[in-house]
Amino acid sequence: MNHKTLTFSRGESAIFFRTLNKRVNSYFKDNNLSRNGNWRLYVKTIAMFAMYLGPYALLLFTDMPWWANLLCVLTMGVGMAGVGMNVMHDANHGAYSSKGWVNKIMGGSMYILAGNVYNWQVQHNVLHHTYTNIHGHDEDLEAGRILRFSEHSDWKRFHKFQHIYGVLFYGLLTFNWVLTTDFTQSARFLKRKLAFGKMPKPSTQWITLVITKLIYFSIWIVIPMLFFSAAWWQILIGFFIMHYVAGMILSIIFQLAHVIEGANMPLPDASGTMKNSWAIHQLFTTVNFSTKSKFMNWFTGGLNHQVEHHIFPNISHVHYTKISAIVKSTAKEFNLPYNEYKTTRKALIAHFKHLKQMGMNPATLTA
Repeated sequence: MNHKTLTFSRGESAIFFRTLNKRVNSYFKDNNLSRNGNWRLYVKTIAMFAMYLGPYALLLFTDMPWWANLLCVLTMGVGMAGVGMNVMHDANHGAYSSKGWVNKIMGGSMYILAGNVYNWQVQHNVLHHTYTNIHGHDEDLEAGRILRFSEHSDWKRFHKFQHIYGVLFYGLLTFNWVLTTDFTQSARFLKRKLAFGKMPKPSTQWITLVITKLIYFSIWIVIPMLFFSAAWWQILIGFFIMHYVAGMILSIIFQLAHVIEGANMPLPDASGTMKNSWAIHQLFTTVNFSTKSKFMNWFTGGLNHQVEHHIFPNISHVHYTKISAIVKSTAKEFNLPYNEYKTTRKALIAHFKHLKQMGMNPATLTA
């Protein structure tokens, strides 16, 4: 990753955000609303945890046929993604509640999703939200050598097939958290002294990481092997399926917002300055999809409203549908883009078109 400091343009372009911020603040003040979550989010929290942990209890205390066990594992994968998108995400942005301790507890759900709070906050809140879609700075664009998301990444011959094989790797997202990502990120982020808020002591971070991993494996591997009636290999397969379902859902939702036709991937100039202000940069690099779908608005935790989320990450997703009209009209007023796909299907098609485009040999495109 590129460690050079970037700056965003200032000046007249900053007027857009001041105007938009004033209008959004007025919306909450005029309607006497908190910018945090409300009863709808709390009810959804119960539903998501029920989908994630309810089937686990069934598997632990009941003897069911194989197809029922499989259904439970699949449901747990959906619930795992749901907790991540709706509960953990809002909480680690400080948007779940006005009370810091509530955000900390709900944000800690990351530990039972296989991840680590410190790593997630640095990668997502610091790197992704600050340097959205900037090659060498936004780690969400990094996929090793297997996938090429940006024209600024190195091209390999096998990338020409990535629009075919790429989606198969999406399901490994959370599985990688469990095994390797958290350890490599902790070493890298601590070395760079990156933090979202107070910098943790390296020893505290490593102890927390090891202990939470041991607890995680105890819950999802050791206890099932001791109490489930299934064979050990069946438990491991179930564990993998749960993660694969969750990883597939989370990866696709995130990709449709940034790794897609319509989302720019700009670079800074020679002095390290981006062309636009931070807020306008978000408009050029972020895409909404399926915002009229009640199910997508509910299940994805507002991540289909990525434009609103990236400009106002400290506002709970339960408000995005309402403030989207303000963002859209203000962007139009300033002659700025507001990228969106009307349906999930159209967004998926655009994503795989982008993968195919990025898989082409750059030499032949410029010849």
